[in-house]
Amino acid sequence: MVFANVLAEEIWTAKYRFRTPDGGDQNYQATIARVADAIAEAEAPDVRGYWRERFAEALDGFKFIPAGRILAGAGTGRSVTLFNCFVMGTIPDSLDGIFAHLKEAAVTMQQGGGVGMDFSTIRPSGARVAGVGAEASGPLSFMDCWDAMCRTVESAGQRRGAMMGCLSIDHPDIEAFIDAKRDPKRLRNFNISVLVSDAFMKALAADAEWPLMFSGEVVRTVSARDLWDRLMRATYETAEPGVIFIDRVNEQNNLAHCENIRASNPCGEQMLPPYGACLLGSINLAALVQQPFELAAAIDEKELGQLTRTAVRMLDNVIDISRYPLAEQETEAKTKRRIGLGVTGLADALLFCGTAYGSGPAVALTRRWLEIIKREAYRASAEIAAEKGVFPAYDAWILERPNLTDLDEETRELIAEHGLRNGCLTSIAPTGTTSLLAGNVSSGIEPVFAYSYTRKIRNADGTIRQEQVEDYAMRIWREVRGEAEPPGDLFVSAQTLTPPDHLTMQAAAQALVDSSISKTVNCPEDISFEAFADIYVEGYHLGCKGLTTYRPNAVTGSILSTGTSAIEMPPEPLLQPRAEALHGTTYKLKWPESAHAVYLTINDVEQDGRRRPFEIFINSKNMEHYAWTVGLTRMISAVFRRTSDVDFVAEELKAVFDPRGGAWMQGKYVPSLLAAIGNVVERHLSGLGDTPVEASAFEPVAAGTSVLPQCPQCGSASLVKVEGCNNCLSCGYSKCG
Repeated sequence: MVFANVLAEEIWTAKYRFRTPDGGDQNYQATIARVADAIAEAEAPDVRGYWRERFAEALDGFKFIPAGRILAGAGTGRSVTLFNCFVMGTIPDSLDGIFAHLKEAAVTMQQGGGVGMDFSTIRPSGARVAGVGAEASGPLSFMDCWDAMCRTVESAGQRRGAMMGCLSIDHPDIEAFIDAKRDPKRLRNFNISVLVSDAFMKALAADAEWPLMFSGEVVRTVSARDLWDRLMRATYETAEPGVIFIDRVNEQNNLAHCENIRASNPCGEQMLPPYGACLLGSINLAALVQQPFELAAAIDEKELGQLTRTAVRMLDNVIDISRYPLAEQETEAKTKRRIGLGVTGLADALLFCGTAYGSGPAVALTRRWLEIIKREAYRASAEIAAEKGVFPAYDAWILERPNLTDLDEETRELIAEHGLRNGCLTSIAPTGTTSLLAGNVSSGIEPVFAYSYTRKIRNADGTIRQEQVEDYAMRIWREVRGEAEPPGDLFVSAQTLTPPDHLTMQAAAQALVDSSISKTVNCPEDISFEAFADIYVEGYHLGCKGLTTYRPNAVTGSILSTGTSAIEMPPEPLLQPRAEALHGTTYKLKWPESAHAVYLTINDVEQDGRRRPFEIFINSKNMEHYAWTVGLTRMISAVFRRTSDVDFVAEELKAVFDPRGGAWMQGKYVPSLLAAIGNVVERHLSGLGDTPVEASAFEPVAAGTSVLPQCPQCGSASLVKVEGCNNCLSCGYSKCG
């Protein structure tokens, strides 16, 4: 298989290609073979070969695209989960319980899963903690702990953890939660959503008072209208929080007889119970259209049905072959066997069929395709149940659930006879990276954001190159129609569509999807606040389970900046090699409890016309500090090289306190030596910008001053003598004698 463009091949190489000392995946066909073989292991030995071929056929040509965790991890033997996201357990209102759940979230993210949590179970700020005679700090203070943890734990496969934090609309701290992300430095690793109940929407319509309560006791009341306006204003100005209509989620849940949902995964398409997991995969509708841009253009509906049935079996098998970070997650997944089969490439498929996204014909086609997927998914699940058994929590009552009542009689009879293998079957997730892998097809059910753009990619030597990326449908248009200008009334985009166009498409899809949909309603920057707030009320009345909007603004900026003919995206975050010589500053830090000074060297690089830190060295003659300074310098240097937003490094170090006591430095109490190092880092970072630097208890060492001997291997002034051997604190070089 040949990739559609250079970017697609680089994404495969960086994120999904499995490499071993013997070679691993030599090409994408090898990736397909690896994944198909691993998933087929869940089949009986006598049919394993048959299903391996069917699975490989589904993956070929990017017709079915499993979520990234499956592509990257299946068949590799790595200790990672194949599930993209989890909702964590119910957080108890106790310090021990809270931090036990923080640890569970860390373990889950370490193995590659994003996490969602409901923080509504934590008592509000100011509430009395009887056992210790103190006042509670509230859920937001503990969300800060999760946020700090997420900055520290890197998920498997070069992906940082993603989190969703939810809070009920009736929690006493809801106003602080709504405003939390107005602070650009707070909760940066969270998406946040408010759980909005039907009762609140009724109070809003009646312009009534709304009680804020905890554990059944009313703490105070507020105006429902004022609270809603506060929520809408925050979303209007900062794009968060999102809104989840939580009662509708539970009322329409196939598994309402055995679970209560209070949170979603980080992207919002999977509303899940405690320890619930989402297993995702998408049918690429754009790859199924025959004769694109011709009068006869159409999807082969028989092929769509067969592909759906194969995809259901594949995802069901993944439940059995995946690892799970926690035993509770495995129990939950195997008890209900929930999967999230969705689509991608919808907007491109509509274009191929001559239908403009958001139009009446587009809604009709979308419903037709999703009805086929829904019908065939339920039929496949019933047939697998006849072969392998129903999911353990199955109850025949499921046939009366809203998602099943509109199925055709033949499908309902099949379910009545055999039951279902899977408790929930469909969901529509964002497919950003995998849609790029498939040749830049439109993502999920989103419209095309831009038909061409320039993407900056950082090369291994630190230089930047530009790659022109074109939407899949636009590329096919040029192949079919040559240089003919595409009609503007057909090639609509996220910028030209109105918010009602977005809502219409989301609502049409939601009616045919078990779980939820990850979709952004793009709004023009000049939309009035009143019109913006109406989007959420309209979405509620149209039957949506949740809503996320995006409006360019001064706080969040623009996701992508548009030009006259292209969009420019930021560089890919690839590692930058170290140059032979770097410029930096060495600081001398005198810590009162140490007989010897600590020297900190921070070296910088030039990138995109500005300086940024690249590495740090910490040296001292006091060998008591040796082990932790080596570890600390390697960790901080790794952070410097992987991201340009490094202010949090100083913040985290400054928050460390030493139980043996800190020290007074220049009239200011510093809680630990690590906090003093954090002050040095902060000073250095501020010196790279326009902020003036204040004098403090550390002194820059004059240029050319040698603090320690130079290492012959890496060249840094980091060589120390330990037990008769020369050891480099920086690179680990060692030579004895």
